[in-house]
Amino acid sequence: MVPTVRRNVTPRAAAALLLTALLATSCAGEGDNTSRPAARSPSGTPHGYVEGAQESAEQQSRLLLNDPGSGDTRVLDLISGKVHRTARVEGVVRLATDGRLGYFHASRSTHVLDSGAWMVDHGEHVHYYRAAIRDLGDLPVGRDAQVRGDIAVTAVTDGDGRVVLHDRSELEKGGTASSRTLSGTYTGAVVPYAEHLLAFTEEGGTTRPAVLDRKGRRVASPEAVCEDPRGDAVTRRGVVLGCADGALLVREENGAFTAERIPYGDDVPEGQRATALRQRPGGDTLTAPAGKDAVWVLDVTERTWTRVETGPVVAANTAGEGSPLLVLEADGALHGYDIATGRHIAATERLLTGEQRPGTDATAPVIEVDRSRAYVNDPNGKRVFEVDYNDGLRLARSFDLDIQPVLMAETGR
Repeated sequence: MVPTVRRNVTPRAAAALLLTALLATSCAGEGDNTSRPAARSPSGTPHGYVEGAQESAEQQSRLLLNDPGSGDTRVLDLISGKVHRTARVEGVVRLATDGRLGYFHASRSTHVLDSGAWMVDHGEHVHYYRAAIRDLGDLPVGRDAQVRGDIAVTAVTDGDGRVVLHDRSELEKGGTASSRTLSGTYTGAVVPYAEHLLAFTEEGGTTRPAVLDRKGRRVASPEAVCEDPRGDAVTRRGVVLGCADGALLVREENGAFTAERIPYGDDVPEGQRATALRQRPGGDTLTAPAGKDAVWVLDVTERTWTRVETGPVVAANTAGEGSPLLVLEADGALHGYDIATGRHIAATERLLTGEQRPGTDATAPVIEVDRSRAYVNDPNGKRVFEVDYNDGLRLARSFDLDIQPVLMAETGR
């Protein structure tokens, strides 16, 4: 099925050329199967080869979409513009992704969908892949479960703090036989990081970070405290956890783990704390609503918080690195703000249909950001908008759909 696509310009043309050039340069001597024969390892396997997948020079972004009322689920391929039907998943209250797999959290189970789009970051260069879209089945955890993963392991933390580790390669094949349950219980999500697991434990009424190996054994206890941990994000600088007084940055360097507090600087009321951290995947600039009419921006590199006064906030995000703060406001328009000055610099026309309410409801519209575009879902209008945030919030494309895309997440980044 192909949706009606409204275009202002040829989508992503400049980005595709740039990414092709970057990949060809950074993988010089290694190869890329989109342009020339790939360099081979001693075993004869091309560098970056993944069985059953096609490697590409361009980011293979796809949007996962779900209507909780009907259960209708779609995958929108942002390269081809095609929409793919997948299994119906009813009663979904939250949608999450680890960059490839989508996790549709319902009351009694969590459905796993392989979007067939992902990237592998080697630091100095990146590999992009595309493969078939597949429904992988259900995990026996419900709406309160939190799922975090990397290329090797997926950690599922249930509502009672129990953790089950799944072998990622097996999960991608639809199997869970190689799962392992960790001993003990933990506060918040357990996050795979630097070939370890980052967790929080309650000790004497105090919440402290703990570093576990992949078998669940504690190997480090960074000296730090995080009261009321809520919200987490993996950045190039380490893992950021939202705390009552700001954030905690846990990082690994040369095998050693350290924890560093990044305080707000002032006492912040509970309703204005940063608890729903959003970012461009891997980016070092995080955003979160700061109450109803402002947004927190955390620069992890500089270890600084900035509070930007806005209109009533429905959703917020940013690509960082000099890009504007993007805020979807109650007027239904996407607004851009200069992070350094807080100045309002741009706005789109009204994108969303119907009344919008500020808040952090998991079923509220979201802003997904990748290297060149931002995406906004309009459930009532059955549309998704693509916005060029580096060109004055220019509307690049809009996709008309046959479902209400209440929940949305982007993969392939």
